[in-house]
Amino acid sequence: MQPISSIWSDKVSNVAQVGGIETSVLDNGLGRGVRIAWFNTGSGLRFKVVIDRAMDIADAFFNQHSIAWLSHPGVMAPQPFSNKGADWLRTFGGGLLTTCGLSHVGGDEKDEFGERGVHDLISNTPAEIISIIQPDPARGIYTMSMTGIIKQSKIFGPALELKRTISATLGEACIHIHDEIINRGNEATPHMLLYHCNFGWPLADEGAQIFCNGEQLKTCPAINDKHNGPGQDVFFIDAKPNNNGDCICGIENKKIGIAAVLTFPKKQMPWLTNWQHWARGEYVTGIEPGTHPPIGQSRARAEGSLIFIAPGETRQYDLQIEILNNQEQIKNTINN
Repeated sequence: MQPISSIWSDKVSNVAQVGGIETSVLDNGLGRGVRIAWFNTGSGLRFKVVIDRAMDIADAFFNQHSIAWLSHPGVMAPQPFSNKGADWLRTFGGGLLTTCGLSHVGGDEKDEFGERGVHDLISNTPAEIISIIQPDPARGIYTMSMTGIIKQSKIFGPALELKRTISATLGEACIHIHDEIINRGNEATPHMLLYHCNFGWPLADEGAQIFCNGEQLKTCPAINDKHNGPGQDVFFIDAKPNNNGDCICGIENKKIGIAAVLTFPKKQMPWLTNWQHWARGEYVTGIEPGTHPPIGQSRARAEGSLIFIAPGETRQYDLQIEILNNQEQIKNTINN
């Protein structure tokens, strides 16, 4: 590929003509008042970051194709106190990425350490944006990024803080997510994290292949009426890393010639969950790397797998989501 500046230098007045980040506020429906940011990579990949929902990613498109699955309500305003029972399901918009945690992933539960709702609070928490960097090819800057702080805390603790940076590069169909989670409190705090990545039609469609470690895990089936209502299948996968220590998984649809590939360090996120919900009007599969499968804090504590973050300690996580449409590149990446 030619250097971007050599292609555009004499032909483009404003880099927004090619790509960049545009922020705005939704003004209608269930998401009224919600801050968002559209990332346009100039490669055919564009995606919507929901600033008021922990900087999660809702809509995502590659050329004319939708990549992400959206639930019936779509983007909703955050509900900061939706942490009882199954309240989380009322606010779940689906999307390319919904963050689960930071101290519990799984169903609702109650024990001697407290009461926890489905998948915890972080996805219902607005971010404080601390930087937006636009691409500027004239200065040799091709990467765009947004960084924000999301606080999941209360007096007397726990006090966890997520610093999230989402970045992309002009001309590349790839999203980079870098998260840093710090314990701002004065006691060790339980920690669980899961990246709920949701793929829908037309990428997830009958015949599409879900893969991990170079192996086919599942062929997406026809609509399954047994999945209507709460019907679903969930699989926990101990993903094996490649020589670089990374796990590579995702979904490929040869009919449209596209694959979505997730790459993440095994050391950071040792577990992969595959959620399958082939219901009529709710056809979706979730590919979900995390520190744990969604077993809940109580079970993780009992098993001895629950993570505790010490006061002042920081844990870092990296997730890459890349969209490929070259068959040779797809094959090489999947089998890496």
